[in-house]
Amino acid sequence: MSHEHSTAPAAPAWASAARPGRRVGHAVEHHLEIGSTNDRAREALATSGGDGLAVVADRQLAGRGRMGRAWLSPAGANVLVSVGLRLDIPVERAWWLGAASALAVRAAAAPFAELLIRWPNDLVTADGMKVAGLLTETQVEGERLVSAVLGIGINVNWARDDMPPDIAPGATSLASEVGHPVDRVVVLSALLAALDDEITAIEAGTSPLDRFQAASWLTGQSIEVETPAGRLRGVAGPIADGGGLVLTGPAFETTVNVGEVIRVHARGAVA
Repeated sequence: MSHEHSTAPAAPAWASAARPGRRVGHAVEHHLEIGSTNDRAREALATSGGDGLAVVADRQLAGRGRMGRAWLSPAGANVLVSVGLRLDIPVERAWWLGAASALAVRAAAAPFAELLIRWPNDLVTADGMKVAGLLTETQVEGERLVSAVLGIGINVNWARDDMPPDIAPGATSLASEVGHPVDRVVVLSALLAALDDEITAIEAGTSPLDRFQAASWLTGQSIEVETPAGRLRGVAGPIADGGGLVLTGPAFETTVNVGEVIRVHARGAVA
């Protein structure tokens, strides 16, 4: 595979993904290197232009995923972006934000690969190869969600041959799927447009549940879910109204909440 992706787009190219009249992605702040795009997006929320600012980096020194895990990505290969939002929505709808991010990634990736959502926080190919991961960090006051940072990492031009041995068996990239290098700015542009639509719908009170469920990769699969209380084995059912996963075993049916999950095992893959 071509390694042209080692040359990062110049800042003006990244800026072309912005749309000044739009909330999400009204501006794009590009960093060749940064500690964490999520941290920078949260910091920016304290400024007048921080709401909806897209912070993108070619390399993160302290990128992270759920449960404090490190997020690995080579410099200049992928889309690493975070968007901070000031909000005023009921706290029980907090999971809608992760669903919105997942659906927006799915839309942005559609010209290159048909991705499915592997609950709770990954996007994968039909055979379960991870392409993207999400990290949503929220701030709650009372019963209201007042702000959130949506962190998104998409494997765009990361060749599978270049991935570490512990990642390569379960991961792929848009370029690997489509068979040629992919313009990261094009992906970011589509992502921000889709995410803006999703956030507008959420603030209008429109649930993403049906579309989230329709795109679920886990439904019907025999899985193991690792929670702080122990490992549960069963068949993955639908996504519940509160964003949890319905899990059915030989003698039980329960709903596993996102906040309880450490890892989900399915078809030999680990989420």
